[in-house]
Amino acid sequence: MKKTIIIIVLAVVAVAAVAITLNQRQSLEQRQQEIHERGSLVMPFDLSKTTHVFSQTDEGGIQQVRAKDPDDTDQILLIRQHLREEADRFAQGDFADPQTLHGENMPGLDVLTTRADELGVEYEDLDDGAQITYISDDPEVLNAIHLWFMAQLSDHGPDAMTH
Repeated sequence: MKKTIIIIVLAVVAVAAVAITLNQRQSLEQRQQEIHERGSLVMPFDLSKTTHVFSQTDEGGIQQVRAKDPDDTDQILLIRQHLREEADRFAQGDFADPQTLHGENMPGLDVLTTRADELGVEYEDLDDGAQITYISDDPEVLNAIHLWFMAQLSDHGPDAMTH
């Protein structure tokens, strides 16, 4: 009798765990779809035609946006224009665009916003897009960059990848 009850309890727990995991996956997929659809609020390029690439480094990180078609000059120009403007804003602690897209409580943004004087931001053109490099020797700012990158990877889902 006790073994039967234990088996039933374990089966119920297993079913509940699968249901929770499925609900979490559906919530994540729904969030990623919302971010994809709202992307045009802050990004002039087409998320379906571009890929965000996030690379964490010991010094901070590198964020790239690359056109999926290297001959799509329209997307490349839009990427460059946007990232150049964002790099200027980020260097001043203005992370309003990521907050608009991802929410005010996006991990890392509180530190990046208030500690911009500890953050180096460098823009660079790429053949198929552009990149922003983030540099800091402050451990709290480094952690904020890494948290922010992880949150973006999660939110952008299939529109993003690590390098």
